[in-house]
Amino acid sequence: MTNSLLADASDAAQAADTVKAAAIAAATEQAPAEGWSASSWRAKPAKQIPDYPDAAALAAATTRLGAMPPLVFAGEALDLRGRLAQVANGDAFLLQGGDCAESFADFTANAIRDTFRVLLQMAVVLTYGAKRPVVKIGRIAGQFAKPRSSPTETIDGLELPIYRGDIINGVDFTEEARIPNPQRMIDAYLQSATSLNLLRAFSGGGYADMHRVADWNLGFVDGSAEAKKYREVAERIADALDFMEACGVTPNNTASMRAVDFFTSHEALLLEYEEALTRTDSITGLPLAGSGHMIWIGDRTRQPDGAHLEYCRGVLNPLGLKCGPSLEPDELLTLIDTLNPANAAGRLVLICRFGAGKVADHLPKLVRKVKEAGRTVVWCCDPMHGNTEKSTSGFKTRQFDNVLSEVRDFFNICRAEGVYPGGVHFEMTGLDVTECLGGVSGVLPEDLSKRYHTVCDPRLNASQALELAFLVAEELVASAPSRRRAVR
Repeated sequence: MTNSLLADASDAAQAADTVKAAAIAAATEQAPAEGWSASSWRAKPAKQIPDYPDAAALAAATTRLGAMPPLVFAGEALDLRGRLAQVANGDAFLLQGGDCAESFADFTANAIRDTFRVLLQMAVVLTYGAKRPVVKIGRIAGQFAKPRSSPTETIDGLELPIYRGDIINGVDFTEEARIPNPQRMIDAYLQSATSLNLLRAFSGGGYADMHRVADWNLGFVDGSAEAKKYREVAERIADALDFMEACGVTPNNTASMRAVDFFTSHEALLLEYEEALTRTDSITGLPLAGSGHMIWIGDRTRQPDGAHLEYCRGVLNPLGLKCGPSLEPDELLTLIDTLNPANAAGRLVLICRFGAGKVADHLPKLVRKVKEAGRTVVWCCDPMHGNTEKSTSGFKTRQFDNVLSEVRDFFNICRAEGVYPGGVHFEMTGLDVTECLGGVSGVLPEDLSKRYHTVCDPRLNASQALELAFLVAEELVASAPSRRRAVR
C-alpha cells in the first residue's frame, strides 16, 4: 500500500510537471503584443491615476527607477506561469493573501515573517485537503496603491484628496500629506526590495521547513466548539509528516520539505511606477513587469479601452483580473482575449469578488460564457472586497461568516458548472489585529478599536486566516477527486 501511494504521488507530480513545462515553453515562444510599448498606456483613458503637481519631480523619480534593477526576474515570472497552468489543469491550488495596502510606517521584519508563516500554515492545511500542491502568492513587496471610490474626502468641513496608498500620498489628514509625491515611488521600491530579500531568505533558509510550519499555534480555538475538529486535522497532518519521514522523505533529502517557492503580487494601479520598472528579458526578448511576479487589474480599472488593460497585455508576467458584479459575460470574453490572445494556460487568473449572497447572481453566467468559448483560466475567489461594511462602532469591517459564505457559494457553483475552483484570495495579516468580526476568536464590534491598524481595508487576523484555511480545506475535499490507485 505504501509503495502504491508513493508511486501514485510520483505519477501525479510527473504529469503536473509536464503541464508546467508546456506552459513555460508556450510563454517563451509567444509573439510580442502588437503595437505595444511600456508607455503605450499613456494614449489610453486612465482611471485612478494621481495628478502629480510637480512634473519635474515625477520625471526625476521615474528616471531613477528606470536605472534600478528589477525587483523580480523573468525566470521567476515564467515559473509562476507554469505553476498556475497546473492550477488551471486542476493539478494545484492557488493561495493568494496579504495586506490590503502595505504601509511604510508598519514595515518590520517581524510583520513580514508572521504573515509569511501564516500563509505557509494555510498552505499546508489546503495541501492536505486538496491532495495537491498549493501555489503561494503574497500581496506583498508592491501592494502600496489602492483604488478609491471618491477622489476626495471631507472631515469637519475640510475637503482633501483621498488617501491612495503610501506609494502615492500620506494617510494623515493634512493638505501636505495628501499631495501626491513621486519620491514615494522610490521609497516603495526600496521597501519592496528589502521585503523580497527577507522573503527569499525565509523561503530557502530553513524557516519554511515543513515540520516548523506544522508546529501549529491553535490557541485561537481554545475553549471553542470547533477546537476538537481543528486539532484533529492538525494531528492528522502531523501524522502524515511522520509517515513520510518513516518512508525516508525528510527535510534532509527532499528540498520541498525544507524550502518553498513563494511569489509576490500587487495591483498594477500606478502605471508610472510599472512603466519605470518594465524590463526586456534578455532570453525571450519579451517585456517583463519588473515590479512583481504577478500583477492584477482591479474591478475599477478593467475598461477594455483603458490604460491598465493596455499596459498589462504586453508583459510576460501572469496576470490577475478582478471580476465584480458589473462585469458582463461578453465584456469578460473581450478582456480575456485582450490579455491572453494565445489562450495560454497559466497566463490569466479571474479573481471573482461579488459579495455574500450575490455569487449565484453573477458567477454562473461568467463561467458558462468562458467555458463555452473554450478559454483557459484559473477561477479564484476573493471573498473580501464584496463584503466590506460599516460596523455599529463606526469602523469599516468585514464579517467572517460573510467571507466564508462567499467561499462556499464559489465552490458550489464551480462544481455545479463543471469547472475547477482553483484558488482563494484573502486580505489578511499575521498580526493579532481586530479588524474583521467573528470567527472562533469572536471579534465583536466593541473589540474593533483595540487593534485596528489597517491603513485602508480590514484584514483577517492570523487566527481568522488559519481558521478559514481549515474550512476551505473541507470544500477542497469535496471538490478534489481522489487520485489514489486501487490497492492490490
